[in-house]
Amino acid sequence: MTGGPGTVLVLGEALVDLVPVAGDGGVRAAQFGGAPANVAVGLATLGTPAAFAGGLGGDGFARMIEDRLRAAGADLTLCARSGLPTALAVAEPGEGGNGYHFHLQDTATFRLPDLSARAAGFGAVYVGGLAAVVEPAASAVRATAAAASEHSLLFVDPNVRRDRTLGADDGAAALRELCRLAHVVKASDEDLERLWPGAAPEETCRELADGGRLVVLTRGARGSTAYTASAPPVSVPAAPVEVVNTIGAGDAFAAGLLSRMGSRGAFTAAQEPEEVRDMLAFASEAAASVCARAGTEPTAPAGI
Repeated sequence: MTGGPGTVLVLGEALVDLVPVAGDGGVRAAQFGGAPANVAVGLATLGTPAAFAGGLGGDGFARMIEDRLRAAGADLTLCARSGLPTALAVAEPGEGGNGYHFHLQDTATFRLPDLSARAAGFGAVYVGGLAAVVEPAASAVRATAAAASEHSLLFVDPNVRRDRTLGADDGAAALRELCRLAHVVKASDEDLERLWPGAAPEETCRELADGGRLVVLTRGARGSTAYTASAPPVSVPAAPVEVVNTIGAGDAFAAGLLSRMGSRGAFTAAQEPEEVRDMLAFASEAAASVCARAGTEPTAPAGI
């Protein structure tokens, strides 16, 4: 399946989240994670062909990750493999969202392939997450993203982590550069406040959109807004849901956007306002399906 105009190449990390077990905060359960890996699973689950290109190690966690990706239907042909261990992210849920402590050094997770020579063979290329700023992965992400910006549709989700992304050398600058290369940027208000401090997220979206990009701003329970250079902003409320879990909701939203875009026959940032509204509604429903239960895999919205 690898490649083709209807396929999304997802480049980035697949790791293990260690999350608190309900009722016993001292115990952690191993859970499939990594924003790009979540997006690849989400795309495949929603019916969009996805090729995941990550670094897979030689431990039991890597086998769990591979089983999960394959079960969803993601193509793993382009993954890099080594005998190194899998990176770990220890989740620390709090009132302001989820914080993480990362164990990343000397892992297979960030040994990514440079796929710049193959980017043109996909309808869209997704990049984001920790791999965009953690070396040696970041170099492969930059090269592949630059090629995708010329030959494919480049979708960037900066997915800023205050405790890791902005602590990396030049991490914020690298993410700003990727956003400027992108055809589509999906970012939360917190992402933009951290990357462009002192500027209102809405103003940052307008500036990015003026370069011909489709820019989607997410605000959690306050819904989402899309900005383009040629039309007024389009807003959609968040889908109503009784929240059980928020881990992976933003990744499901990104997968929903890309999936709905691809279902229209082509991956393009040039969308009419009603098409944009439909995409946002679909993505919001996909995110809500993750919030409604434990886990990070969305379900296809009904009736949209």
